[in-house]
Amino acid sequence: MKFGKVKGVLQGIDVSNWQGSVNWPGHAEAGVAFAFAKATEGGDWTDKWFARNWNGMRESWLVCGAYHFARPKGDPVQHARHFLATIRSAGGLRRGDLIALDLETGDGLRPEQVARYARRWCHHVERSTGVRPFIYTFHSFANSGHCAGLGEHPLWIAGPEHARGRPAVPRPWNDWTIHQYAQSPVDRNVFHGTRKDLTKLGFHPR
Repeated sequence: MKFGKVKGVLQGIDVSNWQGSVNWPGHAEAGVAFAFAKATEGGDWTDKWFARNWNGMRESWLVCGAYHFARPKGDPVQHARHFLATIRSAGGLRRGDLIALDLETGDGLRPEQVARYARRWCHHVERSTGVRPFIYTFHSFANSGHCAGLGEHPLWIAGPEHARGRPAVPRPWNDWTIHQYAQSPVDRNVFHGTRKDLTKLGFHPR
């Protein structure tokens, strides 16, 4: 599927082990400019395709993003360390690389406990890398209080029920940064802005 170029809009995808082997050159040729790949879940699970995806994105000149699937019942600092170690073993962060926390399950905890986990995970990652993580979530989950205190983080909102680039924005945010507008056959995302605008939200060597 060719996206076609829309002025001031970047097209992206996100992938995990469910996609298996990803044709990164093909996606780049079709107009994909950025991508996120799942790296870890919880404190000990690593996506077996992550290293291949991380390098495939880079070799295809996409803006590279890595995400961690939150399991809020665990230790957020241990989970953050596992995530960062997984990125290091795949080749590490380079200028402009993006980081995200996938926050969509409470693991049976109260919303304020989930939000506390997320804030601590993000704090450790930001202190270690200088990158403020995106928060990937969906409207009802965020509006239930699971994202309290995260409004300063860029919002990556899952909203396939809304037109591309026109998602509903949940509290505590005032605006969205990335909109996941489709989830089949692959998750598709849009960012309003330029490549330079997007990489400003990523890693910058100290």
